[in-house]
Amino acid sequence: MTARGYLLYAGMALLIVLTGLVQGWNLALTILNMGLISAIMSLGVNLQWGFAGLFNVGVMGFVALGGLAAVLVSMPPVAEGWNAGGLRLLGALALGAAILIAAVQVWKRKIGGRMRTLVMLALLVGGFFLFRAALDPAVQAIEAINPSLSGYLGGLGLPILIAWPVGGLLAAGAAWIIGKAALGLRSDYLAIATLGIAEIVIAVLKNEDWLSRGVKNVIGLPRPVPYEVELQRDPGFAERAASFGLDPVTASTLWVKILYSGLFAVVLIVILLLAQRALASPWGRMMRAIRDNEVAANAMGKNVTARHLQVFILGSAVCGIAGAMMTTLDGQLTPGTYQPLRFTFLVWVMVIVGGSGNNYGAVLGGFLIWWLWVMVEPLGLWAMELITSGMSPDSWLRAHLTDSAAQMRLMTMGIILLAVLRFSPRGLMPER
Repeated sequence: MTARGYLLYAGMALLIVLTGLVQGWNLALTILNMGLISAIMSLGVNLQWGFAGLFNVGVMGFVALGGLAAVLVSMPPVAEGWNAGGLRLLGALALGAAILIAAVQVWKRKIGGRMRTLVMLALLVGGFFLFRAALDPAVQAIEAINPSLSGYLGGLGLPILIAWPVGGLLAAGAAWIIGKAALGLRSDYLAIATLGIAEIVIAVLKNEDWLSRGVKNVIGLPRPVPYEVELQRDPGFAERAASFGLDPVTASTLWVKILYSGLFAVVLIVILLLAQRALASPWGRMMRAIRDNEVAANAMGKNVTARHLQVFILGSAVCGIAGAMMTTLDGQLTPGTYQPLRFTFLVWVMVIVGGSGNNYGAVLGGFLIWWLWVMVEPLGLWAMELITSGMSPDSWLRAHLTDSAAQMRLMTMGIILLAVLRFSPRGLMPER
């Protein structure tokens, strides 16, 4: 990393420290934790775009799959749901998978074009009705079990830290399926395909209550760190908090956030080191050669499609890990909150502003853009109040500008992106 990079990181650290001194360390640590998670998402996108030039705008879907993994791994199983229709539902899913496998095998057979089409239609249409006939009764039975509090199958009841790598594996599996179907497309069509598939993933999470309770949300996920109430009841902790001049409530909140920061920082450092080693390896040089000139790389005997699939899976797995970490931090899975603006556009802004192709730049972009995303709204309100301070209290313009302060974050993101593309098109920390 260059001297410029060290200065930029020092400036970012100074922004977080100033936030703690001015607005409180609770907010500063909250920004730090989400900044660490955002940096991991940014690294995942940088693997795909910075290394291989893959334009994936389905980041939201892979993040959501990581969140789903946190539920499936950590929540206790709902015995009533399994007794009502769990095994029948698994049988229906196995039937659906068998139908798809049979359709793929029929498509691969060298049968006359018209006959193959008819067989495929009969298999898929008939299989769909057969699949729904097996699935729907099981789903209805499961979702009827205390729907206000349960109504789903639950998870495995394992420690939630296990959900982080599982989230990566779940996202990687989805990326393999998507990549086999979509990576042969041109970049613009690939973007459309990944965006559509991400929306499908979110639609499934919202509507399949048996899987993740849909829009009713899954709350009360286990935590890898102590609960604040437990710390407040510990006399030793209360004594240590008093030695720092803090009451137990404030100290417990800060300590829990610090523990989360430590866990997230370890994951970020590991992924960053692995990404740096990959970038400096012959594999990394090959990926950049493919990114710069696919035709030349293909002429040199490189399997471009296979390498694209490989890096697409790796980047999606990193986003899945970040999604599981974010759901762990929130303590709940809320499918309705997964929006393309937050989980796709903002992550792309992080990569572009930080420096596409530079892992350290992607991490810096994750911290900087998240800090701006959080802080621009209160700063915008302060600026609007300052600008309108000379106006009369009942002025319609003053009321309009003050009410519009909440939209400052969207305008600021656009201005920052335009400024970076104009004055530093390769980002704050360009690829070397």
